[in-house]
Amino acid sequence: MLFVIIAGGYLGFKTGWQGYSVKGGYFPKGINGVLSGSATVFFSYIGFDAIACTAEEVKNPKRDLPWGIGLTLSLCCAIYMMVSVVIVGLVPYPVMDPDTPISTAFIENGMHWAMYVVSTGAILSLCASLLGAILPQPRIMMAMARDGLLPSYFEAVNQTTQVPVRSTVWTGVFAAALAFFMDVSQLAGMVSVGTLLAFTMVAVSILVLRYAPPDEATDPVFLQDQTEIKEYERRRKAISNIVLICFGSLILTSGASARFLPVYLQYIACIVGGLLLLCSSVLLSHIDQYNGQSNFGNSGGFLCPFVPWLPILCITVNIYLLINLGLGTWLRVSVWLLAGILIYIFYGNAHSKAAKEGRAYTQIGSPTRETI
Repeated sequence: MLFVIIAGGYLGFKTGWQGYSVKGGYFPKGINGVLSGSATVFFSYIGFDAIACTAEEVKNPKRDLPWGIGLTLSLCCAIYMMVSVVIVGLVPYPVMDPDTPISTAFIENGMHWAMYVVSTGAILSLCASLLGAILPQPRIMMAMARDGLLPSYFEAVNQTTQVPVRSTVWTGVFAAALAFFMDVSQLAGMVSVGTLLAFTMVAVSILVLRYAPPDEATDPVFLQDQTEIKEYERRRKAISNIVLICFGSLILTSGASARFLPVYLQYIACIVGGLLLLCSSVLLSHIDQYNGQSNFGNSGGFLCPFVPWLPILCITVNIYLLINLGLGTWLRVSVWLLAGILIYIFYGNAHSKAAKEGRAYTQIGSPTRETI
């Protein structure tokens, strides 16, 4: 990356940045083209989530994980943007080979030897990509096996290294099979869908944890005084507004992306979705939040700032990117989602710890206020 930035920058100033002389400059396809491309290459930013999966192996996760994620994202974004600025400016975009754009940019400027440097760097970078893929997924499978959502076979760890060996092996086998049988562009789209869906769920979860955390839930059966009734109403309003925010974002982004619709229908969808999103966001911002330190799953460490506005922005942008990934990508992802649903229905639902605790709770009987 540093070689591309330095050598490409030198060539750009030497040749006069030919790529920016074409019509359209840095945005030849407009903002919609940039956003569509961003949705496809979003998989480039998924490596940072591996940091969060190492929480059990870090001495001070409350301090180290936020710093690690923040610094990693900042550094990657800065490097990726500088590489994009340099490469797009070296040659006009129609000249670039979509499969090898960086090598093409140097070859078109007479630096044929740079192609070998770039190719060597690309091969070596596969090690980093492999680490980003092989580190978090086995630990996720191990955690799911501990909860009973997957067979206990995946729960086993090496006694010496404490590494989930079985999950790691099977993750590698499936990853290799997918890479062998599927096209890279298809895999990139599928990974981007999964990543954006996960990030959207995280943003929604932040809103839920701040306004209606599970450990603070109020049972309507026990409502007797005004304080409990007000708390129940506050939670109900918060959840309702969060749901409306999601629907408003979906309607707004669908209207902005549906090029096949008449223009007036696009405007109507954008106006309706925008008003729904704005009104529900304002209403949610006026509802009192919990302290945050007592929220479910929080141990007093890092707390997301600018809530609810930052998660709402994240939800809206992610949904827009998801819509622009295309029907073919969604059909392929639907097959994987269906497989996951079937595994949950026929195995996870019956063997999960939560289901077993629920059945035991039902057999004992629900507690009443008198028994409590």
